[in-house]
Amino acid sequence: QVQLVESGGGLVQPGGSLRLSCAASRIIFSIYPMGWFRQAPGKQRELVARITSGSTTDYADSVKGRFTISRDNAKKMVYLQMNSLKLEDTAVYYCNVRLQSQDYWGQGTQVTVSA
Repeated sequence: QVQLVESGGGLVQPGGSLRLSCAASRIIFSIYPMGWFRQAPGKQRELVARITSGSTTDYADSVKGRFTISRDNAKKMVYLQMNSLKLEDTAVYYCNVRLQSQDYWGQGTQVTVSA
């Protein structure tokens, strides 16, 4: 069973930065695209960023230029560097991988942007 464990969330002021980490296990990590999603209260879960096995990246328009996704295949880690955080970035952030049409999720990490 694939396991994904997120960390790095917290409380930050607008304009601040956070770096989220996701540790993957029980998976041939290097061959799979990875993604970060988020879900704010009362809203649907949405894609924030994704990275292919070859490290090609894609971002939601709302985070382009502020967030950076990266991966370390040797460590089986995927990261989300979040800069210039805004109030509307407040959400639970989830790491995701899709294997054979099945989505796997971590438990999520809370990011709260507040003055």
